[in-house]
Amino acid sequence: MRCLFRTATLLRMAGILITLGTAFGAAAAATDEVCKKLIATGNPEYPPFLWRDPDDESHLIGANADLMQSLSKEIGIPVEVKYIGPWGRVQEEAKLGRVDLLAGAFLTLPRFDYMDYFYPAFRETRTVIWVRKDSVLTYKKWKDLVGKRGITVINNSFGEDFDRYASESLKVATVPSLEQALTLLTLSRADYLIYEEDPGLAYIAKMNIQNLKPLLPPVTNENLYLTISHKSPCNTPEMRGRIAKALYKLEKQNLMNKLVSSNIQLWRKQQAK
Repeated sequence: MRCLFRTATLLRMAGILITLGTAFGAAAAATDEVCKKLIATGNPEYPPFLWRDPDDESHLIGANADLMQSLSKEIGIPVEVKYIGPWGRVQEEAKLGRVDLLAGAFLTLPRFDYMDYFYPAFRETRTVIWVRKDSVLTYKKWKDLVGKRGITVINNSFGEDFDRYASESLKVATVPSLEQALTLLTLSRADYLIYEEDPGLAYIAKMNIQNLKPLLPPVTNENLYLTISHKSPCNTPEMRGRIAKALYKLEKQNLMNKLVSSNIQLWRKQQAK
């Protein structure tokens, strides 16, 4: 009798597992049916991480774009890295769910309202203060910027703490593009520019600017994350799990260091033409 009871119990458990397996399989199949391709985008003025492909300006290239292709191979779904517009528009498109992924965003509280973050971060970057070489501005801490005319690119974030401090204590104007911000700084229309070091150096080289320099220490050291829009049809628990697992694997391979190095060389080669 005990054997019959145990057999019946095992059969019921097997039935539950089969049902659960079928449900998970159906969920995965449904995700694959709805999500046949992911559209990724990001800040197009962000070399060596992202910039417009000179051979096809509807797409972005760079270290982050290459990372998306490695991610695509891991999850088995095509990822297209498209140029959508300037950074401000990119974020609006993510809010509306017209793009699936942002390939590189800092973590800020307002962004949690319209997208989910994947962990771990795939890159750490540092933001610095840029000034003219003849500037008398001495920068050691945030309060050294009080009363000075700052400038940056619209809708840029430099971390939750600094963003709050800047809005409360600093005078920082915004312009649509990094090129415009750099030009205004060289013309003494601002005392300093807040922007990340690597993209700043890349654009200064591109524009052949000789009279600007970064100041240390950095304003912030912030992590770059991959995010997915709340309104993306691909934003399902199953897909988020697949992407998170793939990113963890790629991070352990130290892939981004290699991609950044190769794309610095690519950017310089393109600018030399």
